[in-house]
Amino acid sequence: MLAGMRTVIAGGHGQIALRLERLLAGRGDQVVALIRRPEQAGEVRATGAEPVVCDLESASVEDVARHLANADAAVFAAGAGPGSGSERKDSVDRAAAVLFADATESAGVRRFLVISAMGADREPPEGTDPVFAAYLRAKGAADADVRSRTGLEWTILRPGRLTDDAGTGQVALSESTGRGDDDVAAVLVALLAEPGTAGRTLELVNGDTRVADAIKALVER
Repeated sequence: MLAGMRTVIAGGHGQIALRLERLLAGRGDQVVALIRRPEQAGEVRATGAEPVVCDLESASVEDVARHLANADAAVFAAGAGPGSGSERKDSVDRAAAVLFADATESAGVRRFLVISAMGADREPPEGTDPVFAAYLRAKGAADADVRSRTGLEWTILRPGRLTDDAGTGQVALSESTGRGDDDVAAVLVALLAEPGTAGRTLELVNGDTRVADAIKALVER
């Protein structure tokens, strides 16, 4: 996929999403950012993206699919966020992801990226904070749902520890990496442009390989 594509991002006011919107809009793409509250629109608009108020916890598949019309790709970057309880981990990190995938398929959009979490494939270890355990289970259930879909060219990206620091442009990207910092937005841009990563679940941490080279090495394996 080349510059000029139209991408719809769920969770458009999150920190990763804002960085992704800025990168995509900066290269000339059309970017639609789904947000929960009207007061978030200004910050989204400043990235060059078009803010659209759409609460995935209450919207229907048909509502969301309308926003995905004529899109080339969809990115699920939503999350219940810090301070939310176990119920919202399920309603956002699982149910909203499934709803967004349903809407993406309904709109006829094939390319679908998901920001997930390391450890989502395993039962949380004994002693894990109950809310964080609920988050991991919700992410794992959402990932399993997405992986089962033949109507989507999906890629699941599982970043290591997230920070607000500027990216380095150097990453480690593989099916299994260990943990660390990351350049999530830059990798998402590269994944959108590389259909050869469809059908893969990838872990991302800080590393010593340029993003473009990491993607190239991945698809050549």
